[in-house]
Amino acid sequence: MSKLPRPTISDVAKAAKTGKTSVSRYLNGEQNLLSEDLRLRIEHAIAALDYRPSLMAQGLKRGRTRLIGLIIADITNPYSVNVLSGIEAACREKGFTPLVCNTNNELDREQHYLDLLRSYQVEGIVVNAVGMREEALNRLQQSALPMVLIDRKIPDFACDVVGLDNTQAATTATEHLIQQGFEALLFLSEPLGTVNTRRERLSAFRATLARYPGVVAESAETVLHEAAQIDNTLRQFHARHRGMRKAVISANGALTLQVARSLKRIGLHWGSDIGLLGFDELEWAELAGVGITTLKQPTWQIGYAAVEQVVRRIDGSDNTVREQLFSGELIVRGSTSL
Repeated sequence: MSKLPRPTISDVAKAAKTGKTSVSRYLNGEQNLLSEDLRLRIEHAIAALDYRPSLMAQGLKRGRTRLIGLIIADITNPYSVNVLSGIEAACREKGFTPLVCNTNNELDREQHYLDLLRSYQVEGIVVNAVGMREEALNRLQQSALPMVLIDRKIPDFACDVVGLDNTQAATTATEHLIQQGFEALLFLSEPLGTVNTRRERLSAFRATLARYPGVVAESAETVLHEAAQIDNTLRQFHARHRGMRKAVISANGALTLQVARSLKRIGLHWGSDIGLLGFDELEWAELAGVGITTLKQPTWQIGYAAVEQVVRRIDGSDNTVREQLFSGELIVRGSTSL
């Protein structure tokens, strides 16, 4: 059975016994230019034909698509999922539609999606760069579209950024552990590279501990899924400071999961043998053992603010590049209550 063709604006005009210009005025909200009789005829014709105008076509005629591209490095990351909720809410409120592209940290796919978003004529791009590799970030600089970065800056690229106040958050986390009486602290992160979030958190950790010379301060880098490397790092840290109250700060949620797994493997219990504090609130953190203390990011607000800022740029704002930072919230659980 063949499908009937979709009705066109010409079909509406014919059914309403008028021209396409009058129908276009009706669809564009210029109904004050039409007589009451003509307006009703067009309204009835649209209903009878079940005519649905192409929003894309209407937008292109005005030079507006009302589309915002969203590039996500890893959509399975809990941080990204929560940020996406705020992005979607802001787009809905401001009359935009997000086109979501999950690159899965594949460089070829990242370039493909950039080209795809340009072909769809998106009006701006929000880049949720959590986990994104540096080569991919560098490629983003080639886009002339209004752009806002979430979580990470691109070196030597002047662009609006929305994210966590890493200095405040890491200082709060470190001081909590000191106040709890821990005597040796390990800041554990994925390889620093040029990732400003990791560097800022480590810098604040070191600056805070510089005020407490009696507390041992160590830092280490590890590849996320190198289980043996994480095991050795934690085992050696524990052995070096045997008899001392010691704790680990994990620099992000994905790493916190791997640290928790590692501690289970090597037979250490957070909350009794060692303290554990992780950046990013995780759904399972309150269920794991005695619970894991976390530094919660206001992810929904970050996503919402990123869309607000890119819409300002789309609307022509030429203000100085802006870095909008949000404070984190410490959620204290049993893992830091030694």
